[in-house]
Amino acid sequence: MNATTSAGAGGRSRPFGPHEFQLVLLRRMADHQPGLVEDARHELGASLAEMREANRRWQAMVRSPRARGSLSRYRSVLGAPEATFPRQIGDLACEVLLWPVPLWPTLRFEVTAAPGGGVWNEWLVRAPGAPGPELRTVEDLRPWSCTVDEVARAFPPARPLEGTAPTRWGLAFDVPGSGPCVAEFTWGLLQRWSPAPRQG
Repeated sequence: MNATTSAGAGGRSRPFGPHEFQLVLLRRMADHQPGLVEDARHELGASLAEMREANRRWQAMVRSPRARGSLSRYRSVLGAPEATFPRQIGDLACEVLLWPVPLWPTLRFEVTAAPGGGVWNEWLVRAPGAPGPELRTVEDLRPWSCTVDEVARAFPPARPLEGTAPTRWGLAFDVPGSGPCVAEFTWGLLQRWSPAPRQG
């Protein structure tokens, strides 16, 4: 049995593919947005047990001593990328790969790979050519409406913060008329924001 299959009913193996990967994305978002996750899970036609099982299998793949490299794992699970293009990061010429995510038609799952295939970053971004949200006030910062890059561009200068867990990111920024804010993202997608704690 390879890393992307699991025994199903009657001993049959079932591939771990894009459907299961979307459940993994949702599982990581459930702590912040359980209602949205519940709706999305129903849209996928998956039970809560199936979402937990998908996450268990993903973690087993990631932690296995015989695990594929991160980039090979994504190719195996998600198939051929929709698009690839180069990106320069400092002195390194990296490769960016994009995959569609049916739950969020205007987003893509983006992987940035360094020379040699090591993955530097993996998160959701706006699809090329898809219009992003207009972010002007805190009311525009709705859960799942925008990505890390979009918030950072809308409210410069934004400051990245350490995430509270893997696949989570934080961002500190000022919103005109509202003051300092802190936003939390999972897999690059906005989950929630709050006023920044007062200093002193």
